[in-house]
Amino acid sequence: MRLTARQLAEFRDLGYLFLPDCFGEEEAAVLRDEAERIYASSRQEVWREKTGAPRTAFAAHTYNEAFRLLGAHPRLIEPVEQILGEPVYMHQFKVNAKAAFEGDVWQWHQDYGTWARDDGMPEPRAMNIAVFMDEVMAVNGPLMLVPKSHRHGTLAAGHDLETTSYPLWTLDKETVTRLVEEGGIVAPTGKPGAVLLFHGNLVHGSAPNITPYPRRIVYLTLCAVSNYIRKPTRPDWIAHRDFAPIVPVADGALSAYARSKRVAAE
Repeated sequence: MRLTARQLAEFRDLGYLFLPDCFGEEEAAVLRDEAERIYASSRQEVWREKTGAPRTAFAAHTYNEAFRLLGAHPRLIEPVEQILGEPVYMHQFKVNAKAAFEGDVWQWHQDYGTWARDDGMPEPRAMNIAVFMDEVMAVNGPLMLVPKSHRHGTLAAGHDLETTSYPLWTLDKETVTRLVEEGGIVAPTGKPGAVLLFHGNLVHGSAPNITPYPRRIVYLTLCAVSNYIRKPTRPDWIAHRDFAPIVPVADGALSAYARSKRVAAE
């Protein structure tokens, strides 16, 4: 899937791009089912909220077929290669839960700040691409973005080890206020199968989910092959060490897998 010149210009200007109809409901449904299976497991890759509810599951593409296919899907890989100008590898893969009633806050942060400080990534030539598995609504903890904040480079941050179960390099209130006064806040919402791409330095966060509606999202962190991490401090199932370029699967591979699962269940 190729982005248009207009889409590329929008990404460069705002730091993000929203594609509302990238995957179908059948594809999103099989991802939801597989995510719940993973959340119910006791794998070390599954991190939980302080309440015990699932928060995120790392590296699902290495042990689950549906997520393996998603992690090499051309609708995700090709646009990022187009933006970065070279082949990409998987730096990180996580399935974030934001569980109904129990999904906790993700503080304001830049992802590249963590990739640089914790993993030794040389430049912000990596980005996240998010796939909605549920309907993301204004009320169930949508991801909030500060448009154009990527233009400010990598900002000073503090290492928050206490607010949630997940350590994060976070921005102070004064910095966030200044950036929001300049760029505002947007919170893309949409149906299952929507896709959001955003720059590694784009400031973002999300509020707790106190509704009955879960908000599960898959995040692929795709990095330019030449920009591989140099000094990782985190386990390899969080910051991957396989720097080989991703070879995309067929466009219909995830759909075919979903159909095979449905037939097997009948």
